[in-house]
Amino acid sequence: MYFKQITTPGLGCFSYAIGCPAAGEMVVVDPKRDVQDYLDISREEGMKIVHVIDTHVHADHVSGAQELKSQTGCDVMVYETSPVSYDFTPLKEGEQLVVGNAKLEVLHTPGHTPDALSLLVTDTTRGDEPWMLLTGDVLFVGDIGRPDLVGGAKLDEQVHNLWNSLYVKFAKFPDSLEVFPAHGAGSLCGRGMSSKPSSTLGFERRHNPMLGFDNFESFHLAMSQNFPARPKSFTHIISTNAEGAPLLERCPLDLAMNPYRFEEKMQDGAVVIDVRDAAAFAGYHIPGSLNIGFEPSLANWVGMTVEPDADILLVVDTRDDYERMRIELHRIGYDNIFGYLSGGIQAWVYSGRPVDSLAIDSAQVLQNIQEEGKPISLIDVRTPAEWAGGHIPGAKHIPLIDILDGKFDLDENAHHLLYCAAGYRANIAASYLQKHGYWDVRSLAGGYLAWSRAGFHTEK
Repeated sequence: MYFKQITTPGLGCFSYAIGCPAAGEMVVVDPKRDVQDYLDISREEGMKIVHVIDTHVHADHVSGAQELKSQTGCDVMVYETSPVSYDFTPLKEGEQLVVGNAKLEVLHTPGHTPDALSLLVTDTTRGDEPWMLLTGDVLFVGDIGRPDLVGGAKLDEQVHNLWNSLYVKFAKFPDSLEVFPAHGAGSLCGRGMSSKPSSTLGFERRHNPMLGFDNFESFHLAMSQNFPARPKSFTHIISTNAEGAPLLERCPLDLAMNPYRFEEKMQDGAVVIDVRDAAAFAGYHIPGSLNIGFEPSLANWVGMTVEPDADILLVVDTRDDYERMRIELHRIGYDNIFGYLSGGIQAWVYSGRPVDSLAIDSAQVLQNIQEEGKPISLIDVRTPAEWAGGHIPGAKHIPLIDILDGKFDLDENAHHLLYCAAGYRANIAASYLQKHGYWDVRSLAGGYLAWSRAGFHTEK
């Protein structure tokens, strides 16, 4: 049996290729939208992709099922009651798929979504008992799937589903069964996933706090609160996956735009994302642009900041950066990418068009301001948990997600200094405030990390 886990950095997504080189066939489970990895495996291992299975209608990334179907002719499989509008092959509880010496058995495991499935995987050359369990989003390494994404009206039902899937259905399987989830660290489909890509049922039963409840009541309480923020992109991604994602070939043509054309598109309402690092953006940038640079979870932050149906323009340093960002955006269903600024920010500057800057203060400058008793609006944009772990004295706590949702009250004419853990989120927040009329905002260089490492006082 052939088995390989494919990781999508940043989003924390795992997909799987399972097959039999002797039989020349393979199955792909939970594919990402850019499907070249699976096509390469198919070619290199001599296995035709015959089935693609989505364990559920994903909320955090666009499925590559339609791309694979278009390029290979494989059939698309989901659980029989899945709320999708495209043609699919329905899978039922207990159904078995045999691909050479690989056998996959379907388990209906609702909880993260009502129509989710898991797959028991057996290598028949080694024995008749299942070797692995592909758990989709019902069980992660160190966590379980959040039940709230289908809406508050179904939360209680979903919590009951989670309990039955995890504590009843999985209870009959041995500790030795290996667990391979659809997501890991970086995903917002759970609350505390490990960075380890796999585990065993036994280890999770002993060390996963969400599998350690003695009764349903305490489990229900724990699973009814404190969910991660839901990005703007999730609703769009769910509907895109339910309808069947459009093929990438239908996306807008990629254009290297001169400043005149770029500005024209801006005036039509396009959102400008500047992917350069914080220091480069601070030096000068196009007025109204948002600074969302390359880092592992950039797709999540785009999903928090930009509306999914927005027309998007990119400011990048190189063509390679544009291609990289385009892939990241396509993975979360942001398809209206109309191009990038040819020649980068320098072309804009040399054209004589206006620029903005974003001042960056050091920890030492902030310390001097505080020692001299000068008034300052210091904003901590980190999460509540980070804030509780320690913060800079005199700071006001406004999480980034609240700023992006407009849940704050700040004087537009005051001087605001924003900080996060290391500077990335503060720059997103500062560029967002600049775009919305706050002309005197700054970012703390190195954020809380720099402040604490400089030896300055913190408080809890």
